[in-house]
Amino acid sequence: MPLFRPRIAIVGGGPSGLALGQLLHQRGIRATIYELRAKSTQEELAKPSGMLDLHEESGLTAIRECGLWNGFQAAMGDCSESMRVITPDGAVLHTDEGELAFRPEIARNALTNLLIQNVPSDIIKWNHKITTVRSNRNATTGATEITLDLGANGAAAYDFVVGADGAWSRIRKLLSDAEPFYSGAQYVTATVRHVSTKYPHLVELSGSGTLCALGGGNAIMTQRGPQDSIQVYAAVSTPHEHWAAAAGLEGKTAAEVKTTLLGNERLFRKWASALQDLLAAACDEETKDNPGCEADIKPYYMLPVGHRWEYRTGATLVGDAAHLMTPWAGEGVNLALWDSLDLAHVLAAIPEAADAAAWQAALEPRMREFEEAMLVRAQVKAEETVRNKDMFLSENGAQAMADFFKVYEDMAAAGSPPQGQ
Repeated sequence: MPLFRPRIAIVGGGPSGLALGQLLHQRGIRATIYELRAKSTQEELAKPSGMLDLHEESGLTAIRECGLWNGFQAAMGDCSESMRVITPDGAVLHTDEGELAFRPEIARNALTNLLIQNVPSDIIKWNHKITTVRSNRNATTGATEITLDLGANGAAAYDFVVGADGAWSRIRKLLSDAEPFYSGAQYVTATVRHVSTKYPHLVELSGSGTLCALGGGNAIMTQRGPQDSIQVYAAVSTPHEHWAAAAGLEGKTAAEVKTTLLGNERLFRKWASALQDLLAAACDEETKDNPGCEADIKPYYMLPVGHRWEYRTGATLVGDAAHLMTPWAGEGVNLALWDSLDLAHVLAAIPEAADAAAWQAALEPRMREFEEAMLVRAQVKAEETVRNKDMFLSENGAQAMADFFKVYEDMAAAGSPPQGQ
């Protein structure tokens, strides 16, 4: 009798889905990855993107197990681990050179490219949109089948489906009624490339790593990135989910949005001239690089802290699909990679089975354990993220953040260096 091989699908080709595909491939387990977007070109992947700091217990461990450590190290270097915290009027309250923790930065595009280059190309199906997902019991085999409706690409049935499809996951609808809700904060993102040549004074201001200017419930944050860039984030606290529309910013370029950001006293009108110059240059350069394009304004969403679901045969979630949170603790991609690493271990440990029903029965207790551990740690990180957001986007956010780092400095001085920041 031929050996039974389960049909496994991963919905979502972001870092968690790609890492899971790679980890399963290493273990001789074939999975099909479905991704809504087209495959990015090398030119697109070389563009500046958000920086991700990977953590030892999660993201870095997954990178090593994927066999990508050398490639990861080669892709680092655009952004150092240094940190600078200043007030809206420009007073520096904290600086460090990354000595408080080892959390190397890598551009999101660079991480994606690294994974794409190593995952077998024949297992990724680009331009595949999941329209609906159905679960049913096969009357003949007794096994649960998850059917993915793929629109023009037909349909496909699987013994196990992993939802790695992000905030608005379709796979999550199989398991949970929870929907993401607005977190109370929005980001306006703009990028200055070749900054050392064009704006050397901005390099001096932002440093080689991360700058956080916080106060009045808002923030201007920067990170260095590929192509000698500075990526600038203007964080705005507002209870209005559709703030961009209410402020008349929809459809406007970053250069046009700049007028509102710098002209409103509740935003950045009273901030130090150097910080205003930084934000203005980023908005202007973003529009020069992408003429006519709408400004990148995004409301941030999250799932309820402690989001859970009852185990269901044939499906699970990882990453944002399982535990979407805001970026204020830098945990999103790290948890996603950790989820994929643990899930790969679970799937590789299932003993040989005669058929799908037997395989699913053997999988169930291990999956219950996996999901419990994943959701417990996600709750802890989500709670941390909420605390950080409330602290950093407070009236005196810079002082709160400086005090936060002072705790770590005192611990390090006492000979008890923290594991992260």
